[in-house]
This record gives sequence, structure tokens and C-alpha cells, in this order.
Amino acid sequence: MDTETPTSPSPVEAFSRLIDEDIPPLRTGVVHPVDALALQGALRARKRGLIDPILIGPETRIRDAATKAKLDLDEIKIIDAPHSHAAAEHAVSMAFGGRLDALMKGALHTNELMAAIIGADHNLRTDRRMSHAFVMRTNAYPKWLIISDGALNIAPDLAAKKWIVQNAIDLAQAIGIETPLVAILSATEEVDPSIASTVDAAALCKMADRGQIAGGLLDGPLAFDLAVSLEAVATKGLSSPVAGHADVLIVP
Repeated sequence: MDTETPTSPSPVEAFSRLIDEDIPPLRTGVVHPVDALALQGALRARKRGLIDPILIGPETRIRDAATKAKLDLDEIKIIDAPHSHAAAEHAVSMAFGGRLDALMKGALHTNELMAAIIGADHNLRTDRRMSHAFVMRTNAYPKWLIISDGALNIAPDLAAKKWIVQNAIDLAQAIGIETPLVAILSATEEVDPSIASTVDAAALCKMADRGQIAGGLLDGPLAFDLAVSLEAVATKGLSSPVAGHADVLIVP
């Protein structure tokens, strides 16, 4: 009997089908890439044809990091900026002016980059709320798992959650999930007026019923175990088209 524990696929293996090499590389501003990790990510993406990177930050520190990591920057454009704040501002101004297609975070905090993105001078916001999503693969779950929001919206209200859900659905469809199953998570599967996230979950499901959220199948509130475990669903006797099969987890 084979008792080996299955190993998780490498990132390249796990995400290879998301890479369409027929799409031209995006002009991408890599903001403050002053460490090996940021530089390696940008260069690997360039090698795969995903991005055409422009490194924006303190040139001396960027080159020092590249030298220490034995990375070749000979064909890479570098725009010198004295510090992380200036790098973020410059990258956003380039994106605002149409000179970049995408931004990639280097060695700076998310809130510093976001402050430039939503700043008064070159505001990149649209009518749609920005949100963050993890796209995950693990041998412990039989399919892709998208979790949102893990970085941008700290305490979203119902209006913000509506966009967080819609953005996650659109992302799921972009990676080939035709009708994403969306679990709206809370501490319990019961609507409890004393737990605001359960009320929000119920409202989001009704918004989907009325077409205010499109493209996915929602259920909630759902406790985490009910969203991803068929065993938990059977134990609790829950009837749900989403529970145990979720593609998307929306956290409160």
C-alpha cells in the first residue's frame, strides 16, 4: 500500500495553465524592487513573457540587490527614484498617463502603494471598489480556491462587500471557472442579528438573486468548514449548492 503523503505542485506547475503565452507582455512598473525576491519575481515573469518590467526605485539599491542575487539587469529599464514613496508616486503617474499597463509591488508596504494609487494627483480609482484576492492551489482541496479580501479592505461595509464578491467572481471566470460557487463566510451558518457578517451574507445572497451581483452562485452565511468540507456538510445536514464545493471564499 502506498503510504506516501502527496506533495503539492510547484508554483510553476500549479499555475501553468493560467499563463497564456500568446498574450503580449504587459508594460509593468515594478515599484521599489530593492530586494532579491522582488527582482526575481519580475525577471521570472519577464522570462515567461508575462511582463515587460520597468524597475522604479533607488537605482543603486536595485543594482546592489541584483548583484548580491547574481541577477542580470542589462536589458531592464530602471527609473531612479530616491525612496519607496517617490517610486510609488512615479509608477502611479506613469499608469495614470497610460505609459504602464500594470503595477507590481516590490519591497514596500501595500498601504504605501495604495496611498499613491488613490491619491489626489493621479487617482486610479474607478466606480468599482478595488479589492484583493488570493488564488490558491493545494492538494488538500480538489480545485482552485479564491479568497477575498486579504489585503485592501479592512472593515468593508455591505456596499464594499458587493464589489469584493463581484471582483472575485470575475477573477474566477477569468481563470476558467464558468459559474463560480461563492461562500460568504461568517462564524455560523445561521443569520444572527448580533453578528453583522451573517446579516451582510444574507443580503449579498439576495443581491445576487436580484441581479445586483452577477455570474456566480452565492450562499451564506457559511462557517468555514461548511464551505470546503463535504463531511462537515453531511454532519450538519445542510442543503446547499455551494457548501463543500466553494470556488470562492469571501471573508468578513
